[in-house]
Amino acid sequence: MRKFLLISALIAGLSGCATNSPYGNYASAPAAYDRSMASETAAHLVTMYPPALTRWNIMQPTNDAYGEALVVLLRGRGYSVSEYAPVATKKEQPATQTAAPNGIELRYVVDSLAPIVDMYRVTLVVGTQPISRAYIPQKNGTVAAAGSWARKE
Repeated sequence: MRKFLLISALIAGLSGCATNSPYGNYASAPAAYDRSMASETAAHLVTMYPPALTRWNIMQPTNDAYGEALVVLLRGRGYSVSEYAPVATKKEQPATQTAAPNGIELRYVVDSLAPIVDMYRVTLVVGTQPISRAYIPQKNGTVAAAGSWARKE
């Protein structure tokens, strides 16, 4: 009986963690790294989705250096960008956002692979399609791509 209660408590605790939004910037990278990674992200999105014909619905707050730079760069490239605007319900439930019509949902995760290796990873979720790219910090204060963009099929 004790094992059952322990396992039940563990599962309940882990399921509570799974309901939180997994998107955002979890790396403690310098702002220059974030801007450089955002610039390469915007350049890659241009190759996949035509500017002036694509509307991005950002489905998370962009209050970090990467998110702010990405929004500015996407607009500079000619995209229509609908920024995150949470919708609160009467019972003060966690904020959510509904997608704007005729737009593509865009989410991102920026994380670090430290302490295993000094590397950053950007993962975009475009609609339901995740794409990722890794970056290695350079001695001159910039980041360089560790490979090409990888897309899950």
